[in-house]
Amino acid sequence: MSISAKSQAHPLKLGITGGVGSGKSVVCNYFVQKGVTVISADDLARRAVEKGTSAYENIIGCFGPEVLFENGQLNRKKLRSIITRDEKIKRKLENFIHPEVFRLMAVEFNAAVKRKEPMVVFEVPLLFEAGLKDFFDLTVTVCAKKAIRIERMMNRDRVSAEDAEALLKVQMPEEEKIKQSDFIIDNNGTREDLQDLMDQFMRNSSNG
Repeated sequence: MSISAKSQAHPLKLGITGGVGSGKSVVCNYFVQKGVTVISADDLARRAVEKGTSAYENIIGCFGPEVLFENGQLNRKKLRSIITRDEKIKRKLENFIHPEVFRLMAVEFNAAVKRKEPMVVFEVPLLFEAGLKDFFDLTVTVCAKKAIRIERMMNRDRVSAEDAEALLKVQMPEEEKIKQSDFIIDNNGTREDLQDLMDQFMRNSSNG
């Protein structure tokens, strides 16, 4: 399947996903450097739970004030530690946040339509889990070995190996994401290796 084969009036919607620590953000930064608009679902999720929003109020009502910092902002790290150990609570939190994230995604995409951009990239960690495959013209899964992902999380987020592995366990298995994707990007090497893969991806996608 080729990006160039998707001829349409609206911007092509490219969904980037992958498990935590896979390197999604590095891939998306590549597109930014190429001048492509990248919309991060995580950034939209932060906007969706800002103080005073309905999602914020629902979260406080469910989890209590102990998930807040002293300034009243949500302690996202504490929330994450809670949901990695309780699937039912995880789904409840997602039900608070996802509808607003979807709305903001549509707003951002409509703005790109007005700017007549040829392509928009969406970084969506829970793309398949949230049933968003049909929203995109093409989907890409960034993948990496479990041990590499754990090491990246430990270095980036300053979490223990146990906490990193707990987060992996509550996410959709990488193999399932791969089966549902149009493209796969293997990110088991260095940043330079990934840069080369992305250059190749863009060439192949453009050439069909």
